[in-house]
Amino acid sequence: MHNYDAAKSNANSNPEFWEGKRVFLTGHTGFKGSWLSHMLIGMGAELTGYSLEPPTDPDLFSICGVENKMTSIIGDIRNREMLFAVFEKTRPEIVIHMAAQPIVRDSYKDPAYTYETNVMGTVNILDCVRLCEGVKSFLNVTTDKVYHNNEWEWGYRESDTLDGFDPYSNSKSCSELVTRSYKNSFFASGKIGISTARAGNVIGGGDFANDRIIPDCVRAASREEVIIVRNPYSVRPYQHVLEPLSAYIMIAQKQYEDVGYSGCYNVGPDDNDCLSTGTLVSMFCAAWGESQLWESSVMGGPHEATFLKLDCSKLKSVFGWKPRWNIEEAVANTVEWTRMYLQQGDVCSVMDKQIARFHTITK
Repeated sequence: MHNYDAAKSNANSNPEFWEGKRVFLTGHTGFKGSWLSHMLIGMGAELTGYSLEPPTDPDLFSICGVENKMTSIIGDIRNREMLFAVFEKTRPEIVIHMAAQPIVRDSYKDPAYTYETNVMGTVNILDCVRLCEGVKSFLNVTTDKVYHNNEWEWGYRESDTLDGFDPYSNSKSCSELVTRSYKNSFFASGKIGISTARAGNVIGGGDFANDRIIPDCVRAASREEVIIVRNPYSVRPYQHVLEPLSAYIMIAQKQYEDVGYSGCYNVGPDDNDCLSTGTLVSMFCAAWGESQLWESSVMGGPHEATFLKLDCSKLKSVFGWKPRWNIEEAVANTVEWTRMYLQQGDVCSVMDKQIARFHTITK
């Protein structure tokens, strides 16, 4: 049985819990993975990362300097033998799986690679958990796009149908189903906490990816150019990167302590922070200043959902969780980090300050 009251009294993870914990993180060189690595190292975890080389140039992983504070392995999640060898050597207690091909448009360009990475990568990491003793908590990070999207105005719940439209979204739906099957087939004894987390769109300092709206805004603004917005009316649940990462840490800890917390969880902002891309860009321009402008340019391209939001009632009711920063605060913190980076300042100190600020807020 869940101890709901105990969980709600401490909805955030306890940093002391992570001291000395052996953690295995896939996808650690990406944007979210770099932030999460920085957070886990800061809490004293013995962190091993397994990922491809950083996907962008420049990249946050190199900028924030976490490589020398962890065991960083450059490897392909599709390489089962290499993954298993690293896994067996490090013997993790907690596994957070974030490695993925994460871009919708790229999934149209190379669907086979997308499925190999997002589906078979999940199979491979779960096989490691199955065959190596010692893991007590496994969290698979997927996406809000796993749902069959009816383009309706209310949020999707965890019980709604999984059926992503494009190859990326569909591959992450398949990753959810793989996790469910392994949980039922191999972990039914209840000795290991197994969960998935479905997060919405994230923003934050250090995202240099192509085909993402805030990085596109930063590139244009830093060149003193007008921002071009491809789909200004698309509605998404935007949140600062610290929101889902803190939820992942919380879920991983809680199910480590009590496998009854295993499940699937939506992680997203409140309804008033589910907004159109055009509105988000306007917020960015206001925070950036310097009379920054944007304009719409319908460029066509493959299908992408125009309306999507999540119902996060389950996460709130089970853990007493709630978002901490609204979207204006998320944008302001993103601009703060970016300004420091462009000035060649100490971005690590900005990350630490933002993490501390985020966890001291009560609402």
